Amino acid sequence: MKKNFRIYLFLIVSIGGYMTAQTQTYELSFRITDEQTAQGIENAQISITPCSCGGITDENGNLALELPENTYTITVSNIGYKRYRQRIVLNRHVLLEIALSEQEQQLSEVVVKAKKVNDNIESPQMGVVQLKAPELKKLPMALGEFDVLRSMTLVAGVNNAGDVSNGLSVRGGSLDQNLLLYEYAPIFNPTHLFGLISVFTPEAVSNVDLYRANIPSRYGGRIASVLDVKVKNPYVNKFKLSGGLGLLSSRLSVETPLVKDKLMLYAGVRGGFTDFLLPIFSERLKNTKARFADGTVKLIYLPTEDDQVSFTGFYSKDFYQLDLISQIENVSSETNQYDFGILNGTLRWTHSFNESANLKTVLLGSDYTPKIIFPEIESNNEIEFESAINYISLISEFSKQVNDNWDYYIGVQANRYKISPGSLDPGTAADITPVTLSDETSYELSGYANLNWKPIPSLSLSGGLRYNHFTLVGPYTLATFDDIDGSITNREVFGKGDAVKTYTGLEPRLGVSFALDENTSLKASYARVNQYLQNIYNSTTPLPTSRWKVSDANIKPQTGDTYGLGIYQNLSDNSIELGLEGYYRDTKNVLTYKPGADFFLEEFVEQDIVQGKGQAYGVELSFRKPTGNVNGWFNYTWSRSLLRSVNERVADRINNNNWFASDFDRPHVFNGTINFEKDKYNTVSFNFTAQTGRPFTAPNATVDVDGITVPIFLERNNARLPLYHRLDFSWNVHFSKSKKNKRWQNDWTFTIYNVYGRRNPINTYYTQRIDFAENSEIFRSSPLGAYEIALLNSPLISLTYNFKFQ
Repeated sequence: MKKNFRIYLFLIVSIGGYMTAQTQTYELSFRITDEQTAQGIENAQISITPCSCGGITDENGNLALELPENTYTITVSNIGYKRYRQRIVLNRHVLLEIALSEQEQQLSEVVVKAKKVNDNIESPQMGVVQLKAPELKKLPMALGEFDVLRSMTLVAGVNNAGDVSNGLSVRGGSLDQNLLLYEYAPIFNPTHLFGLISVFTPEAVSNVDLYRANIPSRYGGRIASVLDVKVKNPYVNKFKLSGGLGLLSSRLSVETPLVKDKLMLYAGVRGGFTDFLLPIFSERLKNTKARFADGTVKLIYLPTEDDQVSFTGFYSKDFYQLDLISQIENVSSETNQYDFGILNGTLRWTHSFNESANLKTVLLGSDYTPKIIFPEIESNNEIEFESAINYISLISEFSKQVNDNWDYYIGVQANRYKISPGSLDPGTAADITPVTLSDETSYELSGYANLNWKPIPSLSLSGGLRYNHFTLVGPYTLATFDDIDGSITNREVFGKGDAVKTYTGLEPRLGVSFALDENTSLKASYARVNQYLQNIYNSTTPLPTSRWKVSDANIKPQTGDTYGLGIYQNLSDNSIELGLEGYYRDTKNVLTYKPGADFFLEEFVEQDIVQGKGQAYGVELSFRKPTGNVNGWFNYTWSRSLLRSVNERVADRINNNNWFASDFDRPHVFNGTINFEKDKYNTVSFNFTAQTGRPFTAPNATVDVDGITVPIFLERNNARLPLYHRLDFSWNVHFSKSKKNKRWQNDWTFTIYNVYGRRNPINTYYTQRIDFAENSEIFRSSPLGAYEIALLNSPLISLTYNFKFQ
C-alpha cells in the first residue's frame, strides 16, 4: 500500500512539474523603428503564430506580451514599409528591436490619412494632418519634387494668397498667425521663388504635423495653426547618397555613419538658378532674376542605450530682382533686389528612463535677416535696408505612457525675441540720411501640461493647459497718443532691462471623441492661444519692408478662441474615409493697417495700424480613398473670414467699423487629387484646385485735384478677383533595381504646373487714363483704368531626374 502511495505521489508531483514547465510564460517585448529615422513606428501591426495573437505598437513603437514558452513566427507590417518576418524560440524574456525599411516599389497611396486605420475615428484630436516620410514621398509633385507647403494647400481649410504667396492661410487666418517649425526652430520666411516652393530641404524631412483646431499645449504663440516639420534621424550603418537634377532646382543628400552605432550624419543641399526660365513664362519677367539655396545638416550621437543627442543646422538664402521703380526719399531705382537669409540651429538631448517615460531638452536659435537693395540709377552705389529677428528658446519636457488608456506630458519653455525693425544705409549717397530704428527685446516664460485619457472604450479625452508670462524690456521708447487727433503727447524712455509691459495668460485646450460605433465618431474641441509677435504689412504677402512687432503697451497680444465640432465615418473596411467638420474662431486685438499706411522706417508703427476683432467660421467636407490602383481625395470648404475695427476716432475706423472680408476670405474652395497606378513603375497624378477670388479694395469714387484723378476708398475689400482655378499634372516613372547594380535606383518625374495656362491674377491696380480712346470699350468714360497683375499665364513645366545609391 505504501509502495503504491509513493508511486501515486511521484506521478502527481511529476505531472504537476510537467504542467508547471509547460505553462511557464515569458515577456516578449518589441521596439519597432524606422530604419532611416530611428523613430518609433506607431501602430505597426504585429502578428504571432501559432498563438494567433499580437497587437499594435504604441506611439513610441513599443509592445509587450506575455506568452508561454514555445517557438513562434513573428510578422511585422506597416503601410509604407517592407514586411518583416522572424522565427524565435521563446524560453526566456526577449526584447526584439526591429528596424523596418521603406517599401521601395510600393504603389503610391493617399497620404492625408490617419496614423492607423481608425485613428480618425478614435483620436480626440481634431483638424490634424500627420504625414511621415514614406507618405510624403507619394504626394503629387508640384515642380519635380515634393513640397511641404504646396502639399498642405491640398488640405481642407488651408490656402495661400495665390501663385506667389509667402506662406499659408489656415482657416482664414493671416500668414503670421501660423507657427512654422523646422526641427523645433521657427521659420519666419518659409518660401523660395516668390512663394512657389518652400524652404524645407526635401530629403531632410522626416514627418510633418499640421494642427488646425485644438492645438496641443506644447505649442504656443500663434492663434491659427501649427506646422511642425521634423528632420530625419540619420540612423544608418552604411553610406547612402540621393538627389535629383531638375530645371528649377537640383539637390544632393548624404547619410553616413561616422562612428559605428554611435555617431551618424545627414547632410542635404538644394539650389536653384532660374533666371533663364522666367522670361519664358511671362514677358514682364524679362528683367527678373531669382536664385536660391538651402541646406540641412543633422548629427546624431548615441552615448548610451538610454540617451540620444542631436544637432540640426539649417541655412536658407534667397536673392531675386524685380523690374520695378521705387522711391525712397530722394533716390529712384529701376530695380529692387531682395535678399533673405535664415540660419537656425537646434541641439536636442533625449533621455529614456524606461520604455514608457523620457525627458527631452531642446536648445535652439533662429536668425532671420531680410534685406532690400536699391541700386541707384547711373551709379555704382547701392542703398540697403535691413532688418532682423533673433530668437532663442529652451524647452524641457517630460512625457510618460502610463498604460494603454492614458498618457501625459509636462514641460517648460523660455523664449527670447530680439527684433531689429530696420536700418537704412545710404552708402555713398550724400543726400540720404541714414536711419536705424531701436531694437525690441522681449522674454516669454511658459509652463504647460497635457493629458490623454480613455475612460471607456467609446470615449477619448485630451486636455491641456498652457500658462504664459510675457515681458517687453528696455531699452525702449514708449509713445503716448492723443485720443482726439492721434498725435504723440509723451515719450517715456526705459533703460536696458527695465520692464516696459507685461502680459500673462492661461490657454486651455480640450478635445473629445465619442465613438457611436467602430466606424463612426463625434468630436468636439476648444483651444485658446495668445500671440505676442505679429507681422504688420499692407499686402497679401509680406515683403522685407513689412514690420515684425512684439506686443507693447499700445499693441496688445492677439487672442484666439477656436471651437470645433465634427462627425467622421469609415466605410468599406476602412478603405473610404468621410469627414464633416465645422469650426468657429473668435479673435481679439487682430491687427490691420490704416488707409495709406506706410511702415517703412516708421519709429512708431502704432500710428499706422489699428486693432480690432476677427471671426472665421466654416464647414469642411472631405472624402478620402487611401488604397487601390485608382486612389485620391476630395474636399470642399465653405468658410468666411471677417475683420472689424472698433475705434471711436473716425480716422482710425476701417470700413466705418463695419465687418469686412479679410484678405484671406475664400467662401468656396475645392481641392481634388487622383492617382492612377497602372503598374509599379508608373504613377500618374492630377491635382485640381478652385477657389473664390481674393478680396481687394476698389475705389468708391474719384476726385480731380489739379488735373490729377485721385481715387477715393471708403470701403475695405469691397471687390474680388476672378475665380482662381488650376490643374497640375505629375508623371513618375520608377526604374527597379537592376540585376547588375542593386545598389543604384532612379526615376524620372515630369510635372506640369498650371496645365491649361490659366491666367490667375494676384492683384489689381488703378492708374489715371491719359488717352481715353485706348481701351474705351472696357473702361468707357471712367477716369481710372483697372489692370490685373498675373505672374504666370502659361504652363510651368519641370523635368527632374532622381537617384539613390546605397
